[in-house]
Amino acid sequence: MTQIHPSAIIDPKAEIGVDVQIGPFAIIEADVKIGDGCEIHPHAVIASGTTIGKKSRIFSGAVIGSIPQDLKFSNEKTFVSIGDNTTVREYATVNRGTDHSWTTRVGDNCLLMAYSHTAHDCQIGNNVVIANAVNMAGHVIIEDYVGVGGMCAIHQFVHIGGHCFIGGMSAITKDVPPFILAMGEPLTYGGLNTVGLSRRGFSKEALATLKKAYKMLYRQKLTKAQAIQRMEQELEMIPELRHLIDFLKGSERGIIR
Repeated sequence: MTQIHPSAIIDPKAEIGVDVQIGPFAIIEADVKIGDGCEIHPHAVIASGTTIGKKSRIFSGAVIGSIPQDLKFSNEKTFVSIGDNTTVREYATVNRGTDHSWTTRVGDNCLLMAYSHTAHDCQIGNNVVIANAVNMAGHVIIEDYVGVGGMCAIHQFVHIGGHCFIGGMSAITKDVPPFILAMGEPLTYGGLNTVGLSRRGFSKEALATLKKAYKMLYRQKLTKAQAIQRMEQELEMIPELRHLIDFLKGSERGIIR
């Protein structure tokens, strides 16, 4: 049964699912959709244009769906979409999109820790962990199964590939290819994320192919184009390698070295 504290302020035009818990002094504006089984903790603010999937939790002081911090924004109707079973911890913020993409998205089974900021038009995949006080600029793309360490700063338009882990307090100004560890200042390649990939069921053959690919990219003093050419000529084109090559070819900011 849905339980709403008497002090919560809920616009009549908000859509609240079943078995939702809404705590004291929470604010839910018009044009909000909250899925079944969600928990909205005390003093959380869910602003207009936000959709939250099933069984997600929004903790105290978090603000979801506020207008973007973009001087070009002119109050157009934009959105935030948060998936199922995602947790947003205390005082984290997620801004609405702009007319660039209209929607800021956070996928399923994500954890956005306390004081993190997800800016306008960011696109976050599934099973992503954003640690405390990570600050994203606009238009960041983070693929599935990424972990970002605490207090990282992510430059606008950066693309972070799937299954990466990025060490805390890093300045991320270039794209981070998939499947790797990244750390240091400036942010550099720290090897294949072997432990994480093994835990997620990547085969030994896939790990071996990716190790060879990254050796070409980072250890053989090749340009990116040369490394891609050698990957395509010398390695079996398994899906993981195809994803890496497509990522490298599509990188617009350049990749970390």
